[in-house]
Amino acid sequence: MTSRILSPLLLLVGALLFFLALGNHQLQNSTEPRVAGIAMEMHLSGNWVTPKLNDQPFLEKPPMSVWLDAASIGVFGATPWAVRLASACAGLFSVLLLYSMLRRFGRPVFVAWVAAFMLATQASFWSNSRQVGEDALLTLGVSMALLGFFHASQRLRNDESCAGAWLLFVMGIALATLSKGVLGLAMPGVVIFVWLVCESLQSKRIVLAHWLRPAMFTVLALVPLLVWLCFLYGQGGTQSLKDVLWTNSVGRFSGSFEEAGHYEPFYYYLTKLPEAFLPWNVLVYLGLWHFRKQLLANRYLLFFSLWLIAQFLLLSMASSKRMVYLMSLAPAAAVIAAEYAFVLGERLKARSQGSASAAFVVRNRRAMTVAGAVLIVTGYLGAALWLAPRADRQLSFLPLTDKVHTLQVQGRQVALFQPSERLAGASVFYSQSLLKTLASNAELTGFLTSAEGNVAVMESMQPPEPPLRIVDSVKVGDRIYYFVSQAPLGVAVSY
Repeated sequence: MTSRILSPLLLLVGALLFFLALGNHQLQNSTEPRVAGIAMEMHLSGNWVTPKLNDQPFLEKPPMSVWLDAASIGVFGATPWAVRLASACAGLFSVLLLYSMLRRFGRPVFVAWVAAFMLATQASFWSNSRQVGEDALLTLGVSMALLGFFHASQRLRNDESCAGAWLLFVMGIALATLSKGVLGLAMPGVVIFVWLVCESLQSKRIVLAHWLRPAMFTVLALVPLLVWLCFLYGQGGTQSLKDVLWTNSVGRFSGSFEEAGHYEPFYYYLTKLPEAFLPWNVLVYLGLWHFRKQLLANRYLLFFSLWLIAQFLLLSMASSKRMVYLMSLAPAAAVIAAEYAFVLGERLKARSQGSASAAFVVRNRRAMTVAGAVLIVTGYLGAALWLAPRADRQLSFLPLTDKVHTLQVQGRQVALFQPSERLAGASVFYSQSLLKTLASNAELTGFLTSAEGNVAVMESMQPPEPPLRIVDSVKVGDRIYYFVSQAPLGVAVSY
């Protein structure tokens, strides 16, 4: 097939994978309600500088994803689809970018298409690109930066103009740092550093210009982040800068920010290799082993191998670890898997002369490839259409917020007692208003006794004890949220 057929086909497959049934289920798990709630608060308050949750600054990350989600709410309304739109677009753009750049690197159209398809159908990449959050944007930014850098490096070797490649690099660094702060700089930075070290060792000399170019363009790319930090300083002072640049970045890496959680041993990601990059992980690992002796002679394979290995080691050194953090490695993994699949295909062709089974596979390889791709895509679309909505029964906050709305319609005041981030986010997103927050037992008692119909929502592993009275309860995932009152209710509560 030619690129005239495969390029539109990739766009169609990507659009189906990332956008079909994107809004057919409610906000789920912990990240979606939190980020959606922050975006809703930004939309309601009009404060586009300081992200807030429960009217308190929330500076774990720079606000790129929240900006896009808040803007989407303003255009499309407060729906799950609207706040997932930015991630889905980032996922699709990452796939199309990888295909386009591999073609620029001179790879065969079939290899480029398979690599892009493998990226789109990596289970973790696909699922995270359909969720609210900043990781899909980070992956797109890192991909833009690294692919732009490698393209510029290749063109410089051939004494060709590379302005477009450096523009892609600058845009990628800007997007990555505005999405994830220091980590958005470290993820492409560690790959570029190791790459330049390898180049220096191979040539047995240090070419200063090779180091200065990415450094200077990185400084230019940091301008948007610095502009936001200046506005943030104007609203929150030095403490806000410390929170976003040190506490929530370096603190998470070193482990000094204990509230961040997700602490795992250094070998955590090694234990997760069997599930990383599914369903293509075996091809990734076999490909890395197969290409190991070719790396010094093949700059292309060396770059994508370093992308995979350097970022894996960097994340393994961090104290805070989650599987979603491996998302930025997905494009490199897809390239290694596709290149190794191409090698296996060539081996199969060579054996087809003396093997009837190999000859059968070679003769029917196009039909078998199409059938396999259709089966994989159908599986993902089936999960999007049926499995995600079924998970709402256990994971959706909508039943809880509906009960809050019912109480408010009855004229009762509802407050949140020491709410978790997910509860605070879900409540403001679905109610499109801020509920009163009670920070202490004294405030809880004062609120419940101030008016007969007041109700507080609290999360507890055990049923609240007297003098609190349980009005109702809702289970979301493994957590139970209790509606409690203290003064006798004069009006019966119906749901």
